[in-house]
Amino acid sequence: MSATSHQQHRRRRTYALVATAAGLATAGALAAALPATASPAPSGKGGHGHGHTSRYQDVQLLSFNDLHGNLEPPSGSSGRVTELQADGTTKTIDAGGVEYLATHLRQAREGNKYSVTAAGGDMVGASPLISGLFHDEPTVEALNKLKLDVTSVGNHEFDEGSKELTRLQNGGCHPTDGCYSDKKFKGADFPYLAANVLSEKSGKPILKPYWVWKKKDVKIGFIGVTLEGTPGVVSAEGVKGLKFKDEVETINKYAKELQRQGVKSIVALIHEGGFPASTSYNYDCDSGSAGSGVSGPIVDIAKNITPSVDALVTGHTHNAYACTIPDPSGKPRTVTSASSFGRLYTDTTLTYDRRTGDIARTSVKSANHVVTRDVAKAPDMTALISKWNTLAAPIGNRPIGYISADIVKDGTESPLGDLIADAQLAYGKELDPETDLALMNPGGIRAPLTYAAQGAEGDGVVTYAEGFTVQPFSNTVNLQDLTGAQLVQVLKEQVSGTNAASPKILQISAGLTYTLDLTKSGADRVVTDSIKLNGAPIDPAATYRVAMNNFLAGGGDGFTTLGQGTNPLVGTDDLTVLQKYLTANSTPTNPIAPPAAGRITVVQ
Repeated sequence: MSATSHQQHRRRRTYALVATAAGLATAGALAAALPATASPAPSGKGGHGHGHTSRYQDVQLLSFNDLHGNLEPPSGSSGRVTELQADGTTKTIDAGGVEYLATHLRQAREGNKYSVTAAGGDMVGASPLISGLFHDEPTVEALNKLKLDVTSVGNHEFDEGSKELTRLQNGGCHPTDGCYSDKKFKGADFPYLAANVLSEKSGKPILKPYWVWKKKDVKIGFIGVTLEGTPGVVSAEGVKGLKFKDEVETINKYAKELQRQGVKSIVALIHEGGFPASTSYNYDCDSGSAGSGVSGPIVDIAKNITPSVDALVTGHTHNAYACTIPDPSGKPRTVTSASSFGRLYTDTTLTYDRRTGDIARTSVKSANHVVTRDVAKAPDMTALISKWNTLAAPIGNRPIGYISADIVKDGTESPLGDLIADAQLAYGKELDPETDLALMNPGGIRAPLTYAAQGAEGDGVVTYAEGFTVQPFSNTVNLQDLTGAQLVQVLKEQVSGTNAASPKILQISAGLTYTLDLTKSGADRVVTDSIKLNGAPIDPAATYRVAMNNFLAGGGDGFTTLGQGTNPLVGTDDLTVLQKYLTANSTPTNPIAPPAAGRITVVQ
């Protein structure tokens, strides 16, 4: 972004933070945690009481991540969270929707003069029709209304390339589709931070690497990064001309720069995450010891980021946690993630020491809160949703198929994964009758197909909007040739190499079967002798014609062997393929039933 753009951005944004609310920790609790000579600010006084300014000032940090353009309440399991009860049981709670998120955030800020709102990336991309159809302009508008102050980029911010990301930041009409109303899209009021995303030409970050929030004499720096492995989870075209650097090295570099500028309180916004031992959002991942209940990439990252960074807001894995992971000096440091799709937000109290300019880390408190749907809807968000739904309705409400029950996306092999793979195989045979099988990446399936009507279409009706929510990437379905040996290697790459620790199990078309033995390790978990196509063992020397999307065909998700296929043929987009399959194979009186999902035999 140019200096001129930065100036325009600052003029457009008034960083006046809305009135303020009590943080998670009470004044009494903080008093116990602070030095005996310190006294916390009187409640509601913003640090000013008895005629003097207190040494310590509570700053409320509200955060969320991985919204993915979910303006309306997500459907099915994507719109629920699990809550752990005092007796050890769990219950599910309907959650999400920006009409409710806005209300919750606004209520949380009440009475809290020092409040800042940050996000951990993937605000856009893989979005439902209401946002995705309009290149996520509706989501940026919603985030502006939410008073988001700053976010890191995530991998999905690059789905349409860096030029489109820059447009979302700076505004302007889409270069192909133009403007959607008589008003020019103004862009984000908040800065996108991309400290570790460099232009190959200039070697410099494509957007601002950090941003400093200031309120009177309190200042906190924010550094934003996405996962270094972004090129492996985004189409090659989306990251063309870009370099993605190591998260830890980048954050440590800019933490030093902020300190040289006199900014001692620092928060890192990191689009990379972890895996808690429980799916309950309120699980205590510090119950054994600090951070013992969470694993995954964020743990090593957190343990190596300089102690001068005071808290980490994370994302990417769509999980919920509020943990303390030891920093390199062995001291606990808060690491949070608020699930995904706007179902949770995190409320963190950072206690700012005016004498040192740093955060008193021993008194940091953090917890996730559910974006319940039992509060009043925010009228401005209702109006925003209505405006964009009116524009999307002629396309989105069109029926494309019929189902007899929910077709879910969960599980090692999912019914929806089977359905999509079968649709791609059928389309592949249209392109080339010699097509043998289809493979689908699980991360490309973004939502279930739900039987209950989302609007006025009726139960069991699948609309174009619902199909778009399932497959929003506009990937093409391609064909390529693989040898039998390569096909076996592809299946083994699901559980080895970069996927060893967190397997990515491809969804497979009818006729392909094999055994996944989870009692073994690495590539051995895919039992070679069990791999069969239409009952016959895979011949290592034979050639197989395989359908897949262009993301997989480019070697995405660690499937490097798929990038070595030959005799390629590029087809139409994957949503059109799904639509054709549903229309051809279902009617109101003969809907599609959920596939049995019995192609992969799992041994545990």
